[in-house]
Amino acid sequence: MKTQEQLNFDRIAEAIAYIQANFKQQPSLEQLAAQVHLSPFHFQRLFTEWAGTSPKKFLQYISIEHAKQVLKEQATLSDAAFETGLSGTGRLHDMFINIEGMTPAEYRDGGKDLAINYSFAESPFGNILVASTPKGICHLSFLDDEEAAFGSLQRQFPKAVFKQKLDLIQQNALFIFTHDWNRLHEIKLHLKGTGFQLKVWESLLKIPMGRLATYGSIAKQIARPGASRAVGTAIGDNPVAFLIPCHRVIQSTGVFGGYMWGPTRKAAIIGWEAARRETGV
Repeated sequence: MKTQEQLNFDRIAEAIAYIQANFKQQPSLEQLAAQVHLSPFHFQRLFTEWAGTSPKKFLQYISIEHAKQVLKEQATLSDAAFETGLSGTGRLHDMFINIEGMTPAEYRDGGKDLAINYSFAESPFGNILVASTPKGICHLSFLDDEEAAFGSLQRQFPKAVFKQKLDLIQQNALFIFTHDWNRLHEIKLHLKGTGFQLKVWESLLKIPMGRLATYGSIAKQIARPGASRAVGTAIGDNPVAFLIPCHRVIQSTGVFGGYMWGPTRKAAIIGWEAARRETGV
């Protein structure tokens, strides 16, 4: 049985999906509330509690025009300015400078002899599975089914030893959902990937919260301007949802595009972050 928080997220996700499909008509509060079978008053209150801003304001954040505006804003910045704007609590790069890729042997052997703790938790965007090694977070995914999510984790590390346990490494990572910014420097990642993938994932950490980038701009960041498609593949292979913000990468046309954990969830996260950047939460 779903918790009240999960039911609330489902309602908000449904409203966001409706906004995406009908943003050109700028649906009214009454229309949005009707889509999720709530009164306008109840919907306004629930949405504002969840997103930290009104439905009308949120509609602006996740519209295509918002995406284009953010991209245009970033396009005026030089690479140097992009590199020097990484400080501050809303920017994730500094938290993850200690990305430590697995050794070739660990990669080849499917995590043989690797001890992995895992646990299930709630987030503003649905339930998640988070897993860690003694070095850091190795997996974080949104889920609809716990058994299927754990099976996917096992396939990533077929020879690892798993234990269902919430450890301090996971707890530190989960602070990102509760905005305890004072603890985010404690987050560590332990990633399994090729050199190219690690370079792409690290570049994603330089995208400020509430801002967006394109696949082409990421390719330029890693000095591979002709590798947009390969960059897209590496982004799609990101094993750590939200902590490595692959949701902040969209198409050059301004369309949000796909997302491993669902396009509606991607739109929800983009709008949620944009609202917090605007309000300074």
